[in-house]
Amino acid sequence: MRQKGVNVGSEEKPFECGECGKGFVTRTVLQVHQRIHTGEKPFKCGECGKGFVTRTVLQVHQRIHTGEKPYKCGECGKCFSTKNNLGSHQRLHTGEKPHRCVECGKSFAQSAALWRHHKTHTGEKPFKCGECGMCFSRKYNLGIHQRVHTGEKPHRCVECGKSFAQSGALCSHHKTHTGEKPHQCNECGRFYRTSSALRNHVKTHTGEKNYKCLDCGRQFAHSDSLRRHSRIHTGEKPHKCSECGRCFSHKVCLVTHQRTHTGGKPYKCLECGKCFAHPSTLHTHTRYHTGVWPYKCAECGKPFLCKSKLSLHQKIHSRD
Repeated sequence: MRQKGVNVGSEEKPFECGECGKGFVTRTVLQVHQRIHTGEKPFKCGECGKGFVTRTVLQVHQRIHTGEKPYKCGECGKCFSTKNNLGSHQRLHTGEKPHRCVECGKSFAQSAALWRHHKTHTGEKPFKCGECGMCFSRKYNLGIHQRVHTGEKPHRCVECGKSFAQSGALCSHHKTHTGEKPHQCNECGRFYRTSSALRNHVKTHTGEKNYKCLDCGRQFAHSDSLRRHSRIHTGEKPHKCSECGRCFSHKVCLVTHQRTHTGGKPYKCLECGKCFAHPSTLHTHTRYHTGVWPYKCAECGKPFLCKSKLSLHQKIHSRD
């Protein structure tokens, strides 16, 4: 610790950090700062044991356990655990986006969102999964991804008991019980349960496609769409069936496959009541009722409900 005359503007900061040279007004503030370098976290949460640098940060953290949300939005009444989160939320109402990307000019309401976006330009993904080798731009995203391998779903709905890997997914799911859709599109007036769902929808109006595949050049409106598409090139299949070990590139394919084990048939025909495991099978089945047979043989003119049936039929002609 060094005491030194450091002036920033009109404020004297005589206490300088020996590690990084940053100056502070008081010795106490310097000592708190030095915990960044030492890794010391003396304030422990009694609920989960997590440590924090200051008592104030601990008190904010404890609101996760108590559910306390003292900061209320004057526009919509939504409450938040921290003043910063309230400030970020209020930009949804004001439309303010003060954080601008110097690469492409796109603006963001939050500095963290800008930081994440910036990695789409640099391609930086420093966090690697030890199980499958998949890389991520954020440590948080790696942690969430690893639950694919562990099967961990710590976030449970108190209404129906369904569990989720992500707190955001639980929050979105909970709105299926309440029917709440607070996010409205300014273009068409349609409402959405989450701000991310609204942002994805808005791209249908703007035609914006910022995410480009480096392998084939195809562009996508959403980073998730690019990530799923990239598995065509990498061959990655991170979603594994616990029953038979078969792997799939997309979670929806795994869920559909698992019905072959459980016998689940959630898709019901409104005309005859017959149930199906897959929505595509139900769609094909409804053609029996509508009389639509869209696939026609070029050789003999015979119509078929689905393309696979037409392909089988065409082999009759190829043998002739």
